[in-house]
Amino acid sequence: MNTTSTNPISKRLSAIADEVRLRAARVLETEELTVGELASVLQLPQSTASRNLKALANAGWLRSRQVGTSTLYHLTLDELGVADRAIWLALRAELETDAEVREDARRLTAVLQKRKTDSAGYFGRVAGEWDEVRNDLFGKGFTAPALLSLIPNDWTVADIGCGTGNASAYLAPHVREVIAIDQSEPMLESAARRLDGMPNIRFVEGSMGSLPLDDGSIDASVAILVLHHVEDVPAALRDIRRVTRTGGLSLVVDMYEHGREDYRDTMGHRHLGFSEADLTDLYTGAGFEAPRITPVPSSTQAMGPSLFVACARAR
Repeated sequence: MNTTSTNPISKRLSAIADEVRLRAARVLETEELTVGELASVLQLPQSTASRNLKALANAGWLRSRQVGTSTLYHLTLDELGVADRAIWLALRAELETDAEVREDARRLTAVLQKRKTDSAGYFGRVAGEWDEVRNDLFGKGFTAPALLSLIPNDWTVADIGCGTGNASAYLAPHVREVIAIDQSEPMLESAARRLDGMPNIRFVEGSMGSLPLDDGSIDASVAILVLHHVEDVPAALRDIRRVTRTGGLSLVVDMYEHGREDYRDTMGHRHLGFSEADLTDLYTGAGFEAPRITPVPSSTQAMGPSLFVACARAR
């Protein structure tokens, strides 16, 4: 049955006319969440999320229910009064193009996955205990590095924008050669010190767009959190295609498009992330097949934008 808040419409509008509360309402229309879960989605302190939830609930925008010791909040369109429903539909239409709202949707997926995992651990005690036993015996970090053995061991891989060599360290035990490339000489020196003892890593000073490599000389490249720093992305991807053999692979990890303008000034970002459509156009325009683009699972503690991994084969 439809309900109408006893608050005057001016108070209801005041309560929801806030960027954070609008994002919260949009998330809670999609999924019923606890305060802690909403805080993770919106990347807010729990106290801030709680304060905003209280304002929305007091103004009649949200409903809540108790499940054990937890309180779940939700926005249900059919429970809003006629005027509130019209207001919300208009606000929601504007939110659909907001980059932060799309970020929230991706983080919501991670939060719901964590809820399922927690539930499985509670109701499937045997499986949970096995994971704990395995972690106690072998640690938590062996699965991902072990899967790198799927890479052909005769490959030459370029780690473009290698930084201090994190990706190079993972790749080196599994391939013939890693070419660690960075435009910063101090960064390369730091990577060389860190990776001393790995003889199949070659350190080369250079940048994406003017790679100091021969045409078709590598089997694959990785560029992790580099592309958003590059001014001319199409030229950079064409250069990667130039040095990659036909059939070779390009792998990019970067941020989905977002609205954090301060990143331009504080961290020198040239681009505020990339959409999947833009990535497809960029890759195909550079001579690659259409990329496979996959969201990187988000940590609920992460404070930055959501990440993707794009992988494309050179035509």
